[in-house]
Amino acid sequence: MGSTEDFDYPQIIFQYSNGFLVSKVMFTACELGVFDLLESGEPLSLEVIAARLGTSTTGMERLLDACVGLKLLAVELTQEGALYRNTEISNLYLTKSSPKSQHHLMMYYSNTVYLCWHYLTNAVREGRNQYERAFGISSKDPFGAMYRSEEEMLKFLAGQNSIWGLCGRDVLAAFDLSPFTRIYDLGGGGGALARECVSLYPNCTVTIYDLPKVVKVAKERFVPPEECRIAFHEGDFFKDSIPEAELYILSKILHDWDDDKCGQLLAKVHKACRPGGGVLLVESLLNEDRSGPVETQLYSMNMLVQTEGKERTPAEYSKLLEAAGFREVQVKRTGKLYDAVLGRK
Repeated sequence: MGSTEDFDYPQIIFQYSNGFLVSKVMFTACELGVFDLLESGEPLSLEVIAARLGTSTTGMERLLDACVGLKLLAVELTQEGALYRNTEISNLYLTKSSPKSQHHLMMYYSNTVYLCWHYLTNAVREGRNQYERAFGISSKDPFGAMYRSEEEMLKFLAGQNSIWGLCGRDVLAAFDLSPFTRIYDLGGGGGALARECVSLYPNCTVTIYDLPKVVKVAKERFVPPEECRIAFHEGDFFKDSIPEAELYILSKILHDWDDDKCGQLLAKVHKACRPGGGVLLVESLLNEDRSGPVETQLYSMNMLVQTEGKERTPAEYSKLLEAAGFREVQVKRTGKLYDAVLGRK
């Protein structure tokens, strides 16, 4: 154990206490369209950027300079003045048109998650989500709050799709899923993980099981009609029956719910599952001693302010699966944002 002199505590505290400022700078630049404007690669002056985006030069100058400091923009000083352009990172992840764009996720975090986190102290005191304080909506129905308007639902689904566009293949390739040909993606949302699945395993078909309004949006906005290997099933998997399949994918589902709800759902899945089939959980896993990873610890705090659930350790997920009747539970860490747990019937 090192002494306190081994650490620059004032600098660490400064960085941590100002982390929310960093987030808000990035969110604001996305919302105003800074990165989209500079996508072509042509450097632009402060005056041109402010005029095209309809902002003050005073405010925009400070925003652009902060983005330069965060390595989201680059600046070139010329005789005519400063010229700004995107960096490779912002072109790849923060412009709307990029195949790897995280723009929609940024907007969901800015307009929904950020507001819930304002009440984190209340969430810790009370042990429940903060939709009532943040939006005046009942905290008893987390997804009713998340999907409180079609616009919010679109942001959420598009944001989830962008995540699976980055790491969906990693979790689907963690185990060889080729023996499973009939797959149900429970809570499959916008369908990005289903699309990755049929791309990686061409012999399978995937049915997205989700609420009717989610299925409607997925069909209209995200899954092209010519993708014949993806089907849809409308329903609430807590209330309605679950059809028979060989494999069920639950990606970022169990972390939304407490152990009792997770147990109820897994028991229904086990009953519906064909003998020899299985269930694939896709979640961000805590270390067994809960010492990290820090990203997962922060996700678990987010589950507190937004849902009824939490992030769990591999042993906790294994216990839930085994209690529902699944055996031969295997865990694979991908080294990315999300990991994979496979249980067999």
